[in-house]
Amino acid sequence: MNEILNTLTTLRDYMRWASSRFTAKKLSFGQGTTTALDEAVALILYAVNQPYHLSADFFDCVLTHEERKTAFDLIERRINERIPAAYLTNESIFAGLPFYVDERVLIPRSPVAELIEQRFESWIEEESVEHILDLCTGSACIAIACAYAFPNAMVDAVDLSPEALEVAEINIEKHQLTESVTTYYSDLFNKLPATKYDIIISNPPYVCLSEWENLPPEFHAEPDMAFKGGTSGLNLVLQILNNAKTYLSDHGILVVEVGSSSETLQNLLPDVPFYWLNFERGGDGVFLLTADQIIHYHEIINKQCQILVA
Repeated sequence: MNEILNTLTTLRDYMRWASSRFTAKKLSFGQGTTTALDEAVALILYAVNQPYHLSADFFDCVLTHEERKTAFDLIERRINERIPAAYLTNESIFAGLPFYVDERVLIPRSPVAELIEQRFESWIEEESVEHILDLCTGSACIAIACAYAFPNAMVDAVDLSPEALEVAEINIEKHQLTESVTTYYSDLFNKLPATKYDIIISNPPYVCLSEWENLPPEFHAEPDMAFKGGTSGLNLVLQILNNAKTYLSDHGILVVEVGSSSETLQNLLPDVPFYWLNFERGGDGVFLLTADQIIHYHEIINKQCQILVA
């Protein structure tokens, strides 16, 4: 270790070295960062108490011996324990906003951030949005991003995990949104008040059991209930589809991320005209349906739900 600390001196040195080590050890990424270099930069900047958007002009600054040791220890933990960087730093960026995260919640990385930043442009009139529902909220990153995008709207954030809701409350207070974002401990819609939502958005568990079992160790560091969507991966997705009819306003939209289960869902409900959203920054497996479509195809959706329950 001493040789490394004496040889590597700058931010850039440690970012490069960490990236090389992560690649050599075949670590897995995709939990807020997508490459070894991105993960390395996030960890090293955290080690020296600098923001994630620090200018590259500072990358040649020389670190103190204590800072080098902190960076070295973080790199070793990331390799040896296979803990995602966001859990080591307790921070993740979503929709350009910082969120506290720990092992109680899934690390934010949904492509719907881009859709929220655009205020669901072309799908709904911004001024008509009064109520928003975020199902399976986890860290509340989606709910909070929606509150920023629609400052006049009330946002309800729902989760079945009490531990996740503790983290959600931390973030709501962090962003000073206690007046506009409300958390609910509920199994999807079950304990919600009778409200009509203009936007229902969800990143529910959608990974089928066989896929979950084969995920890399980094993903198994996250709460498994945030992944497991049953044998098909669609248990919760179908429930959301089946019940959205009751909670959507007349002009409302339903947006759900189903990721790797998108093909399964489309094959299961071939007559439902899912609109699969495209994202400039990457990501897929997110569908949008209007309230009219949900109503029109409710019988077909309900039938599949009954088959699933049986």
